[in-house]
Amino acid sequence: MNSPAPEDTVHPIPPRTLTIAYTGGQERRGPITMGQANMIRCILRDDPTHINIHDVWPVPEGTALEAVTDALRALAVRHEGLRTTFPHPPGAAPVEQAVAADGTFTVTVLDHTELPGDPAEYAESVARAARAGRYALDREFPLRITLLTVAGAPVHAALACSHAVADGSALAILREEFGELLACKELPELASLPPVDLAAVETSPAGLRKSEASLRYWERIIRTGPQEMFAEPRGRRPGTDEEARQLTLRSRRGGRALAEAARRTGHPEATVLMAAWCALVAHRAGQDSCVTAVPTANRFHPQVARSVTTTSQDALLHLDTGVPAFDALVARTWGAVLNAYRHSQFDSVRLWEMIGRVTAERGSHFGRDVVLNDVSALPAPLLGTDTQDHDATEHELTWGPPQALPTRLLAFTYRTTPQLHISLWAAPSLFAPEEAEGFLSGLVLLLEAAAAGDLPMDALAEVTGVRPAERGPGWLRVDGCWVSREAVRETLGRALGGLPVHVAEEHGTHGTADGTTGAEPHLTAYIARGDTPLTPADAHRELTALIPGAGSGVLAPRRYVLVTDPPADPDRSDAWRRLKTIEEGAGRGRQV
Repeated sequence: MNSPAPEDTVHPIPPRTLTIAYTGGQERRGPITMGQANMIRCILRDDPTHINIHDVWPVPEGTALEAVTDALRALAVRHEGLRTTFPHPPGAAPVEQAVAADGTFTVTVLDHTELPGDPAEYAESVARAARAGRYALDREFPLRITLLTVAGAPVHAALACSHAVADGSALAILREEFGELLACKELPELASLPPVDLAAVETSPAGLRKSEASLRYWERIIRTGPQEMFAEPRGRRPGTDEEARQLTLRSRRGGRALAEAARRTGHPEATVLMAAWCALVAHRAGQDSCVTAVPTANRFHPQVARSVTTTSQDALLHLDTGVPAFDALVARTWGAVLNAYRHSQFDSVRLWEMIGRVTAERGSHFGRDVVLNDVSALPAPLLGTDTQDHDATEHELTWGPPQALPTRLLAFTYRTTPQLHISLWAAPSLFAPEEAEGFLSGLVLLLEAAAAGDLPMDALAEVTGVRPAERGPGWLRVDGCWVSREAVRETLGRALGGLPVHVAEEHGTHGTADGTTGAEPHLTAYIARGDTPLTPADAHRELTALIPGAGSGVLAPRRYVLVTDPPADPDRSDAWRRLKTIEEGAGRGRQV
């Protein structure tokens, strides 16, 4: 059903509901796509205001109400995704999709004597309010449409959308075609696959092989890469949502610098921007690599470039930033991005099963901390603001409304020319407002330095003004992650009901999965178990259960050593080592 405007908005004219009938489509049925399965999983689990999406479509002055409803009807007939529901028995997740040949949908008309406040902001608030309420996947039309009119004349179509049938790029396509239809232009033949046909490709032998390869690629990263990009004393664990304000950069300086850096290095602008993003993120996080999700990866395949469906599956980029200078990083980024894109189609249920298994074995919690969504190359990108009015802006940072942030750092690149246009949402626990502004301004400074010449990577702080995370002496690198000994000790002690625990940093050799030895620093947990029948495997299991909700910097120790009673001086590692060992072991299902 359609949602009304925000409750605090007064409408002198009562809303009315139009029922729009459509016919002329083709009835079809088939399995769901991998992207649909991924988003349905989120829809069934997450807060609807977080997972549903929205947009505002402007209506040209002088457009009749009937023309708007005709355009909406034409879009429903044209795109199978808008006629798709997901039948399923109660308590089960959908596994197939059904496309209707005909049906109806509703449009709520809110008429005004004049639009209150800023009309664009008001329309945005109406669209955002429509995100509330979980979609009935088995029967509900995927668009909740509210038409804002003034004295009966349409001004904006504010709508929310089920993420199971469309993503932001699909909404951009619909927005573009809506405008073309209102301008009485003929739409071209569809060139991309509808969802049912896309599912057939994905479930073919070649598609299944591609999915298997993607799972292996992800597993390598999750077994060896940093589990938190922003592991630091003031950080929060993934899954701890924060409310972050939108910060938007519009910079002709940035656009010029990016173009010149791309020309100088001989690489595409998108590659240079990705290298700069990863370099600055890794530098700020104090990491020697950057793990970032790239959600738009699948839209670069022609078969889905303009498909009105959801292709919301991440490409996961793990970029080693340990190079002397920026040009070498750009060259490395080109291959790493292509590799990430090649491995961005997968069975999402199996992916999360794998993540759960691997993180339990590793004693970690993988966080989708960093997301970069570059939609600048897509047709009619969702700019969200009147971008054309800002084309002359030399360099500007503006703050927008807050929204729940289920990650630590989220950015959308809307345009790269004639200006660099990026919106950033940064977790307030990690980025004070001035730090968030400094990060985006630092990105422009990095690009300007790269445009002038090959930038030494050890000059990033001086050039950008962005400082790395500060960690105390109790933090160390373990298994590619920043870990806090005190946080591990506290969490393990709590997991074991208050048993005495000591966590020591050790540098001696230890066994690995392939039988070789290594000398990387690692943690050993000493536990005074008393008369309890505790084993290393028990300790690891209890700790792993708490890690998702623990503080930042918690990773399971490599070894658990069980003794009977704590030493007289429980803060000294050598005192624990002198005690008689009852039992020791890794506790992990598989060494990493």
